[in-house]
Amino acid sequence: MSGTFDFAHPWLLLLLPLAALPLIRNRTDALGFSYVAWLPRDPIGRLAGWLWRVLGCLALASAVIALAGPGRSQMQVTRTGHGAEILVLMDRSRSMDEKMMPSDWRSIDPLSRLAHLSRGRPKSAVARELLEQFVVQRPDDRFSLMFFSTRPMNVVPFTQHDEAVQAGIAAGAAGRGLSNTDAGRALLAAIAEFDHREYSGSRIILLVSDGGTFLTDPIRKLIRSGLQRNRVSLYWIHLKSYNSPALDSQEPRADAAPEVALHRFFTTLRTPYQVYEAEDPEGLARAVADVGRQQNFPLDFVEQFPRADYSRAFIAIAAAACTLLIAGRAVLLREWA
Repeated sequence: MSGTFDFAHPWLLLLLPLAALPLIRNRTDALGFSYVAWLPRDPIGRLAGWLWRVLGCLALASAVIALAGPGRSQMQVTRTGHGAEILVLMDRSRSMDEKMMPSDWRSIDPLSRLAHLSRGRPKSAVARELLEQFVVQRPDDRFSLMFFSTRPMNVVPFTQHDEAVQAGIAAGAAGRGLSNTDAGRALLAAIAEFDHREYSGSRIILLVSDGGTFLTDPIRKLIRSGLQRNRVSLYWIHLKSYNSPALDSQEPRADAAPEVALHRFFTTLRTPYQVYEAEDPEGLARAVADVGRQQNFPLDFVEQFPRADYSRAFIAIAAAACTLLIAGRAVLLREWA
């Protein structure tokens, strides 16, 4: 739908008749002659006289229109691209500030691996860096960003403006997170972001977290029904902590790990779910790249454009007309001097 031309202050257009003032002849403009037939024809002078009046009318009319605030109203444009609507749900708990194992951790003696953690980079820093690259590489996607620890915090609503998303991701470096993680409440908040949006293509929630949560049955039902209602796929990039069990582990001790319990619940969803376990920066990079390869489908979206203000153009016209009038007056004064 295209925007329509309008005025911010239409009542000021009542002043437009003032633009006709230059057309009214002044008595001082008339010169007395006994016989006008003796006067020579002066087409240039007559043209200059009319041009003088036209410029005066143009200057006044443009000034009045500029004061009325002309512009094009806000409009919405439907576009089609290839990508997805991606809500990045990023864990900001204190455990995300822990170091990841270095890239060569598999070649290190198992008894001394813990001592080599100091060589690694914080999980949150690596995740932010890769997510920034992920956003840059997918210009056709619409992104939303949400952080969570004990409660979710919506940082950037759905937008296709990469600068806002990049700034939101960078803001995740401020301060330190809380010690607890409530992934259940965060997922419900993420699902709610799709509730009032028209379905236009692929939708995913990209959960980036190193921990999990033991969910109650009511929360599980709400998550399961919400994902199905909004047709949202769930991707979990699990930043595995040192010496933590694998998500698909069948060992008895794994039952006590909240991340294992959360993964087992996700496998029972009636909507698509995929998990990536990343133990080092390279593993995290592969996971992010794989998500990018899978979610590249046709996507229809509506882009909103703010109101366009045309006042400056009319101010420029009025200024140009006044400049010509002043220049013409200067030429006349020079000739009379």
